[in-house]
Amino acid sequence: MADSIGDMAWLDLTVSNAEQVKDFYADVIGWQAEGCSMGDYEDFTMMSATTGEAIGGVCHAKGVNADLPPAWMPYFLVADIEQSVSAVLAKGGKLVTEIKSMGGDDKYVIIKDPAGAVCALYYKAP
Repeated sequence: MADSIGDMAWLDLTVSNAEQVKDFYADVIGWQAEGCSMGDYEDFTMMSATTGEAIGGVCHAKGVNADLPPAWMPYFLVADIEQSVSAVLAKGGKLVTEIKSMGGDDKYVIIKDPAGAVCALYYKAP
């Protein structure tokens, strides 16, 4: 995961059929899937076949991801998520979700830029 502000910190795909789609990417790209418990279901961390490092995630469109579109979602690292959200709104963007917590004090929000492109802003707590 990236540590520098502005870097892409993570890449997720949210779909209704995550089991099938993770197998698709395993077969097409060579990634290996590792289950990630989400309570009553599993999402998948996709690992590089070469290095074994996490490449991204394939997630079910339910739980915290229920309102996400079926698309690859880059998560960009920001220094201050509240300030970034204010800038999104001031510059003609929109919030797709409210700010959500992830893994303790980390936070993220899905946004649309003025052209309608979707991405996520991610704040990594110190």
